Amino acid sequence: MDTKFFLGIVLAIVVVFAGAAVYSGLTKNQTAVAAPAAGDRDVLYQVSTIDALMQGVFDGIRPVKEIRRQGDFGIGTFDALDGEMIVLDGVVYQAKADGRIYPADDRMTTPFATVTFFDQDRTEVTEQPMNLSEFSSAMERRLPTGNMIYAVRMHGTFPSVKVRAIPAQHKPFPTLAEASKNQSVYTYTNSTGTVVGFFTPVFFRGVNVAGYHLHFISDDKKTGGHILDITIPAHTTVVYDITPGFAMALPTSGDFTGVDLSKDLTGDLAQIEK
Repeated sequence: MDTKFFLGIVLAIVVVFAGAAVYSGLTKNQTAVAAPAAGDRDVLYQVSTIDALMQGVFDGIRPVKEIRRQGDFGIGTFDALDGEMIVLDGVVYQAKADGRIYPADDRMTTPFATVTFFDQDRTEVTEQPMNLSEFSSAMERRLPTGNMIYAVRMHGTFPSVKVRAIPAQHKPFPTLAEASKNQSVYTYTNSTGTVVGFFTPVFFRGVNVAGYHLHFISDDKKTGGHILDITIPAHTTVVYDITPGFAMALPTSGDFTGVDLSKDLTGDLAQIEK
């Protein structure tokens, strides 16, 4: 690992109001298995920022081996924007633009990823069938607070899942909006699998995707990607892991150091997510 690409320290921001384990009815599961290092299980570990990715900072800076060390559940992408990352039960998968899923080698790298160690803290059950937009609105209202990070997991048979993956880009890298014009989109019907992702608060805009950001992987590990839309049946259990800690690793060289991160890219990101 070439350390010149990394900060020697991670930016660790721990949300203090969750330290007492209870905040406005928000209760952490106190029976979770202890992490190898105390406190690590309740930290969202992130590589770089979504706005940097939006502006074409696609060089991988953290290896998959390090991602697995920081969490067993999460999402992201790979060097040169080569497909979508899904981390499930400690295994890192790559959903490529050819529509297939591949196990990711430990030596592969990522320019953007978010992972944590998943421990169930609360569940909600959908009351009616919903698409992604309806799910995002309805389930945000049912959260105990919108000012918290949640890892989100669902398993079931979904009547329709629309996913995308972007092929590897070449330098000079385009913006994410330009790269997404060549994305591959697949729609699967009655696909059984797992939805993997996060809800992050509105104040994470520019750092992460505010709201729900979800990926999918089928049980047979053959199909998946970034969810553009999905039909979620009634009576689907949505499992949440309340994640009050946040740590970020930033590049210290390359395109990141010169990119203008003062821009408001909220509108552009919304278009890409559709």
